[in-house]
Amino acid sequence: MDRFKTVLTENNIELTRAETLVLQINVGLECNLACRHCHLSAGPTRKERMSRQTAEQLVAFASKFSFHTIDITGGAPELNPNLPFLIENLAPYAKNLILRSNATLLGEETYSDLVELCRKHQVVITISFPAISEIQADSQRGTGVFDQSLSVLKKLNDLGYGREGTGLELNLVSNPTGAFMPSDQKQLEKRFKEVLQNKWGLECSNVFSFANVPLGRFKEWLEKSGNFAAYMDKLIKAFNPCAVSGAMCRSIISVDWDGYLYDCDFNLAIRLPLGGEPLHFSELQELPGPGSSIAVSDHCFACTAGSGFT
Repeated sequence: MDRFKTVLTENNIELTRAETLVLQINVGLECNLACRHCHLSAGPTRKERMSRQTAEQLVAFASKFSFHTIDITGGAPELNPNLPFLIENLAPYAKNLILRSNATLLGEETYSDLVELCRKHQVVITISFPAISEIQADSQRGTGVFDQSLSVLKKLNDLGYGREGTGLELNLVSNPTGAFMPSDQKQLEKRFKEVLQNKWGLECSNVFSFANVPLGRFKEWLEKSGNFAAYMDKLIKAFNPCAVSGAMCRSIISVDWDGYLYDCDFNLAIRLPLGGEPLHFSELQELPGPGSSIAVSDHCFACTAGSGFT
């Protein structure tokens, strides 16, 4: 029995599904960046990419079920040429359609049509923005990425994203730049918004603060730097029983670029499949119902530490 299961048992908690409301789609691991905190080890050399055939089948799949939210992620989703097709065709099948981005590509002229498509369908844009310090952000993501991100935020603000009353939601996601726990959610959001506004005249809708998940490139860094054991101890000591009920795996199914299903994108990273056995979305007759089991491992401590990862 792994440590996470042991802690659940000690706290008399059974982690099972609630209603499945979210379809998360990982369109591939190709990315223009190679961020140190990436749980998927995405980067420029990765070749995994969702095909047009799978994208078309996925649209048909989404049309059969009632999802509140469809969440498109990667890698850098912009690098998959089928992204515009997915946005255009998935928009009718969810109240909220989310695009996760590292921000840098959205500033390029090549992707101006994609940004307009997002605005047309009121796609929620969620951007990785780990810190409001250039030194901290670039150390985690690469030299020059911070300035590129600011430029993209300005472009999106000019289009109405992040501005109150436009209906165009722009969210930022902050992750610690080292082997430590995230800041308090409310305090960090307040500080981010104040600095962005006062220093650069920028706005956003929400700022979310999450712990780094000890998988992929982040786990490799932890091990090489001798921080893995200490970081895991921090996550375990920060376990919050109240965060379990709000864990995202309780309401989400995640599908990879080949169409296989997982309880979340973190389980996808280590190939821990939905239900314990590989299952393609084309084989799914009905969505997992309340009470269904969830595959877990020790990385789940990152989602139940402090305020959790909802």
